[in-house]
Amino acid sequence: MSMILFACVVRVRDGLPLSASTDFYHTQDFLECRRRLKTLALRLTQYPGRGSAEGRDFSIHFSSLGDVACMAICSRQCPAAMAFCFLETVWWEFTASYDTTCIGLASRPYAFLEFDSIIQKVKWHFNCVSSAQMESSLEKIQEELDFQPPVVLTVEDTDIANGIMNGHTQIHLEPAPNFRMEPVTALGVLSLILNIMCAALNLIRGIHLAEHSLQCYLYLFYSPARTVKVVLMLLFICLGNMYLHGLRNLWQILFHIGVAFLSSYQILTRQLQEKQSDYGV
Repeated sequence: MSMILFACVVRVRDGLPLSASTDFYHTQDFLECRRRLKTLALRLTQYPGRGSAEGRDFSIHFSSLGDVACMAICSRQCPAAMAFCFLETVWWEFTASYDTTCIGLASRPYAFLEFDSIIQKVKWHFNCVSSAQMESSLEKIQEELDFQPPVVLTVEDTDIANGIMNGHTQIHLEPAPNFRMEPVTALGVLSLILNIMCAALNLIRGIHLAEHSLQCYLYLFYSPARTVKVVLMLLFICLGNMYLHGLRNLWQILFHIGVAFLSSYQILTRQLQEKQSDYGV
């Protein structure tokens, strides 16, 4: 049986899987180990450096450095030095293939799936090459492990983490408070009535204003000569304002056009009132 069974590369800050080897094992114990590996990937910021989680038949080893971490599922017979040497080799190959910007901008899982072929080659090399041929590399890793031992996690730690990450925490059932709306007081009823009356008065004022404006426009377009006169007056007012104030941008032009229309509206209103007074309206 192979020593190294599965490997993946994840982003440290959020545990996003970037690439992974092909999974050929479907036993219940292995699938449970995969579940714990995904849980640990979400908590790598709490365990910088190297770490291991021991199981009954499999072990999880991870090595975190910078923005990228490499994780592997190995058999219990796999030496820790070999597992961490494998993870270090995968880490160097990945960081040499992709820069920090590409890693940080990755937004979907397994964005670098093409790196799977390299993981498979490295995994095959460590599974098939004898330990004697890698003696120097393993001795170096073993010295580092003796000087700074990896973090050792238990199965209970991963189970608790998985419960927290997936929302399966202990639920405390408590009766919810019973809220009831307070009855409306007499002051509230009076306020509601006054608001309705004000809204009705504003509606009536708006209708009268619309009728008055319609009369002004009918008065304007009733006679072609009067229409030409008003248009010339508007043009004169606009040109006069532009000459006096020196327009600098579009907003000033729009402002002075609005002033001209307001002035013409006032003049038309005054003329309409005079016309109505002449007819005794």
